[in-house]
Amino acid sequence: MTKHTARDQLVAGAADMLGRRGLRASSIRELAKHSGAPLGSTYHYFPGGKTQVAVEAVEFADTLTVRALSEGLAAGPVDGLRRFIAMWRKIVVDSEFRAGCPVLAVSVEEPDDDDAPLRAAARAFDHWTTLLAESLAAHGATQEAAQQTATLIVASIEGTVAMCRAHRSTTPLDRTADALEDVVRSIIA
Repeated sequence: MTKHTARDQLVAGAADMLGRRGLRASSIRELAKHSGAPLGSTYHYFPGGKTQVAVEAVEFADTLTVRALSEGLAAGPVDGLRRFIAMWRKIVVDSEFRAGCPVLAVSVEEPDDDDAPLRAAARAFDHWTTLLAESLAAHGATQEAAQQTATLIVASIEGTVAMCRAHRSTTPLDRTADALEDVVRSIIA
């Protein structure tokens, strides 16, 4: 059993807050309030301020996503895709369509004076596409098709999560899931 520290709770809270509000609308003060932590502890744990919190929140989201993808991909690319989609479905449904992806949230906002959160987001997207591409290639896709399809999957799901939030429905995710599964099956056949 993993013991979660106050710092871990702050990072998880920051990831949730970024996925709901975005980078610009999130402050250290709001993070402390959102996480139920004393304001002073945020400055203690994150002397680099908002930039450090954002980077660590993106890395946290990346770690969770890599874990879910890896578990699904162990059974093959179709199962990996299904696991990726199921993870996002749970996030949007459990949050009543208020939460999205903290990695995407950081990616679409212009960085203030430090682009470290943007670089962390790029690394996260690279991790996800690499895992997917490796699985697709291992199951018969050409390297080019594997890279293209992995990028398509990540881009499609990220955009579809935003659509689900706007529509307050998982219908866009259902449609995208079916189309992506067809694509995956066609390149590994």
